[in-house]
This record gives sequence, structure tokens and C-alpha cells, in this order.
Amino acid sequence: MKAIDQWFDEYGESHRNPTNKLLHWICVPLITFSVLGILWAIHPWVSILAVAVALAFYATLSWRITAAMLVLSLIMLLILSMMTYVFIPCVAIFILAWVGQFVGHHLEGKKPSFFKDLQFLLIGPIWLLGFVFRLFGVRY
Repeated sequence: MKAIDQWFDEYGESHRNPTNKLLHWICVPLITFSVLGILWAIHPWVSILAVAVALAFYATLSWRITAAMLVLSLIMLLILSMMTYVFIPCVAIFILAWVGQFVGHHLEGKKPSFFKDLQFLLIGPIWLLGFVFRLFGVRY
């Protein structure tokens, strides 16, 4: 199993262009939210199960990252629980955010990391958290 720094380094190789990075700061949280929303529309427990699976993966990498993702996931689930309409807005967000991701990777000149390994779909959100942790001097 790779260590968190290995995941971050490998993910970072295709995320050096400043515009691509900016698009990731916008689009990755939106994709995470929209996926949870689409799953929530199927049934709230499906969304909760997806969070639990992701957190189990994160727990193998860092307890601090896992705790932060738990808090962020709970905030997203709370927002979803208050929304009257979930499915259509989340599908629209999902599509638009992925367009943004692919624009960023086109500018970067490199394919998205998940083309190499689907686990990178889970790394994107915590890669951003890694920057926040480093900004505040918190070890992950």
C-alpha cells in the first residue's frame, strides 16, 4: 500500500499548471458534493455508505485527513438533507465540474490521474486537504 505522500506526489505530477490547480480547487469539491448528492437521491443510506467506504480508505493513509474528510462529508450530507431538489442540480454540477477538470488537464497537457488508477478519484479531495494542512503547519 502506498503512503499518503506517495499518493500526493504521484497525483501532483499531472497537476502543476496553475490554471489546472485552480480548476481543481473549484471542481473537485463540487464533484465530491455532486456524487454524494446523486447517491443521496437514490437513497440517503447509499450516500452514507459511500462516505464510510471512502473514510475507510483514508484511514489507511492518515487519521487526521480521515477526520477532516469526515467533517467535510458531514457538512455536505447536511446540506443535501436540507435541499428540496437534489438529483438534477447534482447531475448538472457533476457534468459542469468534470468539464472544468478536463479543461484543466487539457491546459496541463496531461491526462487525469484516475486514467492510470481509479483510486486517484479518492485522492483528489485529500490532495487539496494536504495543501490546507501544510498551510497551517499540521502534519497529516
